[in-house]
Amino acid sequence: AVFKACPSQLVSMEELMETAKGVSNMVLAHEIVVNGGFQIKPAELPEGSLEKTVKEIVHKAFWDCLEAQLSEDPPTYDHSIKLVGEIKETLLSFLLPGHTRLRNQITEVLDLDLIKQEAVNGALDISKLAEFIIGMMGTLCAPVRDEEIKKLKDIHEIVPLFRAIFSVLDLMKMDMANFAVSSIRPHLMQQSVEYEREKFQKIFEKQPNSLDFVTDWLQEASDDLANLRCKNPPSPGVGAAASGVPVLCPAAVQNWAYLKLLKWDHVHRPFPETLLMDHTRFQEMQLELEQLTLTGAILLVMFNVAGAALSNLPAFSDKIKTIIKLLLTGMHLPSFNLSESLATVGEKVCAEVNSCLSQHGFTPFTAEKEIALKGQIQTLANSDNTICKLIDSRIQTFLESYLTSGHQKSFPAIPGGLGPIQREMEEIAVKYARLVNYNKMVFSPYYDVILSKLLNKEESQLFGGISCLSFAGSLLLLM
Repeated sequence: AVFKACPSQLVSMEELMETAKGVSNMVLAHEIVVNGGFQIKPAELPEGSLEKTVKEIVHKAFWDCLEAQLSEDPPTYDHSIKLVGEIKETLLSFLLPGHTRLRNQITEVLDLDLIKQEAVNGALDISKLAEFIIGMMGTLCAPVRDEEIKKLKDIHEIVPLFRAIFSVLDLMKMDMANFAVSSIRPHLMQQSVEYEREKFQKIFEKQPNSLDFVTDWLQEASDDLANLRCKNPPSPGVGAAASGVPVLCPAAVQNWAYLKLLKWDHVHRPFPETLLMDHTRFQEMQLELEQLTLTGAILLVMFNVAGAALSNLPAFSDKIKTIIKLLLTGMHLPSFNLSESLATVGEKVCAEVNSCLSQHGFTPFTAEKEIALKGQIQTLANSDNTICKLIDSRIQTFLESYLTSGHQKSFPAIPGGLGPIQREMEEIAVKYARLVNYNKMVFSPYYDVILSKLLNKEESQLFGGISCLSFAGSLLLLM
């Protein structure tokens, strides 16, 4: 079969499948590198689905057959021996090359030929084999599985025990796979940059317009910075950095462009081509920041009304944040009523504040103060609310400072009023910087070419000695 890719080019099925394989590999490698919490998880079939129903029927039939064989007089061990063989291979797969003693133990005790002879002669002790298997699993499993191993020792019926053993072995396989992922991440990180750049280059060679949206994105960021400099020119004798407006150089334009992704109109604007694999991540981060902005605004209003009495109680702040998060769940859904939810937040916050004040020996709010707090929280629903804009601006400043800090591991100073949401901001900043810096490592050569055309020659000479993040430095930041 042949597919027509464009008027002048034909792509064979083999080429198409190879490309699909390459894209799939690239997506997986990218996921492992940029997602510090990446883990392989067991596949969960949808409840009530045909696949789940068939799987349950087949499994039940197998275990029923095993129970029937073991109930015969004398017992038949065909299925049991096959299961022991599978368990043996699984245990051996967990071993490292240096585990010679354990390998010999498993091979000797789970010798299938010997087990078959014992079965024929009526001398097979399945319980004894299960005891050895559980002991070996306890030796090889991660500490997190100790409780599951302990529970196996309390199961005395053979069929339920075998089922439980296979269930725990599946968990151990996941643990081993995730250990392998964490082990290869540093090596994969180095290889993935060249791999993704090479794949994109092939696309770019076939479709020269593959950077059109990237160009628009960087052009807009450059224009934004130029306009800011016009509105806020440095005073005589004051450096550009001291003026608070980033210098118009490639590094600053890129950082500004990445910040714009957190305010993106995903409905009406196409996303930059080089960031498509992370489109969902940036979108989720944007929604997360919008909720965090509202949370920060509620906390700022609450502490302003309550005064200093509650500001030094971290546990109280955490409790209020949990309540706010729960009540704002789904705030980006069309059916969500923000005004009504904030009214509920106001009621709940007032109740918690009064309870905490009383608990620590302070005077609870008067009715007037409660009305004032509820009213201020309610006004946060307005899109042009001054407090929300202030919190949003300071969060953006924090993220920009973290990006600009380059190779520094420490966080910049927390802007005023954001102390109660510091932990959440830092968590987002780490995820955000990981995405940005990895993207820079892969695509900076393309961005540099585009920016050299966008920025005028005079400004280009100013940043001639300034380079982008080095590959090694960016690698350290991502590790």
